[in-house]
Amino acid sequence: MIDVILPVLDEAEAIPWVVSRMPPGYRALVVDNGSSDGSAQVAAAAGAQVVHESRRGFGAACYTGLVAASSTVVCFMDCDASLDPRDLPSVADPVTEGEADLVLGARRGERGALPLHALVANRYLARRVARLTGARLSDIGPMRAARRADLLDLELTDRRSGWPLEMVLRAARAGWRIAERPVPYYARTGRSKVTGTVRGTAQAVFDMRRRLMEAQRSVREEHP
Repeated sequence: MIDVILPVLDEAEAIPWVVSRMPPGYRALVVDNGSSDGSAQVAAAAGAQVVHESRRGFGAACYTGLVAASSTVVCFMDCDASLDPRDLPSVADPVTEGEADLVLGARRGERGALPLHALVANRYLARRVARLTGARLSDIGPMRAARRADLLDLELTDRRSGWPLEMVLRAARAGWRIAERPVPYYARTGRSKVTGTVRGTAQAVFDMRRRLMEAQRSVREEHP
């Protein structure tokens, strides 16, 4: 069984569809991050395991899910119906089969699914990661898989929007084999808390810039 960690903040409308499409051998673990729309109750009724994280932040929810998980390999994905759980095996299989240590789903979006500024930002981040670490990626996507114990060993510190980028940067510096697999990406249900608001976008830019600066410092210290 593979635990699929689903950070949730007011995603009640999308949760039933996401949970119902978990492939055999995959278990939905919803982390409610302070929803006010009954997301936790909807998730439980749909058959998901539910845990709570009162401290707001994408990274905080992901970390709480990682601690609560019990499977050897874990997956992460958004719970807004932009990603189909039935694509999880293509991302998780290389990890379970020992071919990679971290696999990211490279989003191939239908028209309008990813806002232009988000698309540009992800391509920019992928290029920066390649220059800093040598990891050749096209997208810092939210669907991903890795071994749980190894993720805990990375000691990720970001509890906000920088969590996904920090994971990739630290994994690369630790010598992990990082790969990506293409996954379809659909228009999400509801408005994004990050790219859908000025505040969310500004916070994500700040958090990710900080993670990049930390990585740059580490590279300079290792190669003065």
